[in-house]
Amino acid sequence: MSLRIIAGEFRGRRIQSPEGRSTRPTRQEVREAWFNVLGDRVVGSRVLDLFAGSGALGLEALSRGASEVCFVESSRTVLSVLRRNIEALGAAARCEVLGMDALALISNLERDGGRVWDVVLADPPYASGAAARLASTFARSPFAGILCVEHGLDVDFTVEPDWQRRYGETVLSIFLDPIEGAANG
Repeated sequence: MSLRIIAGEFRGRRIQSPEGRSTRPTRQEVREAWFNVLGDRVVGSRVLDLFAGSGALGLEALSRGASEVCFVESSRTVLSVLRRNIEALGAAARCEVLGMDALALISNLERDGGRVWDVVLADPPYASGAAARLASTFARSPFAGILCVEHGLDVDFTVEPDWQRRYGETVLSIFLDPIEGAANG
């Protein structure tokens, strides 16, 4: 299956989605909602795409003006599709790909302290519990200005999202670093 980049530099370009059931690509309407909410915050930002899969979220951010994107994906099979998508768009110079567990990376960021990313986009497997763990870690130690998480209906967060919308069985939750929230509130 192929996905289309919605707007920006790569608008209308298609990228491939990994075959099989190992990934669940973010639907176009949900991706569009993410970037409508983020607006100009993406321009010039450093973006981290966790559970990257095909890279659709990070590549959309890059297309809309992000200065760089780091993709984190643990599946070797999926990583090869992700790398091909980056190459097909000619975006390799502005991308980094890490083949590792996304929660392990966030654990390291929390341990090391300090905000590293402007925007974090996360689309973890719904049944993994990762969405709640990301939000909880972010509340203790903000590792970005904005954390955007796609998840199913059954996630119970220990911290209230700053913004949340439902799209059928999909929910998009956004958490702001308290400093980011105060600056934009």
